[in-house]
Amino acid sequence: MGITRFLIAGTIAATFATSPVLADADAEHEALARLIHELKTLEPMIRSAESQANPDARIRFRYDWLRQDLARMRSGVQEHIDAHQAEPRTFPPLRGDYRR
Repeated sequence: MGITRFLIAGTIAATFATSPVLADADAEHEALARLIHELKTLEPMIRSAESQANPDARIRFRYDWLRQDLARMRSGVQEHIDAHQAEPRTFPPLRGDYRR
């Protein structure tokens, strides 16, 4: 579970650490679009880890739950980019625990 959080946190940090901080809405949208792209690049790593998982393990990592949470994050970021007005939204909570 630690590696997953590390991958997600690292991806988010790398996206924003390499871009200058600007108050410009276009620059923010561009940075958020890069974040969506980076989240999508996690899929090959997830597939690789999933292919190496022991199917007979008593406790298995739930790759489907991880994919659902990543999809929720991408969707939330995309909705912010697409929104015309700043309005509060509610989102379902992330699972965060990927063991079964």
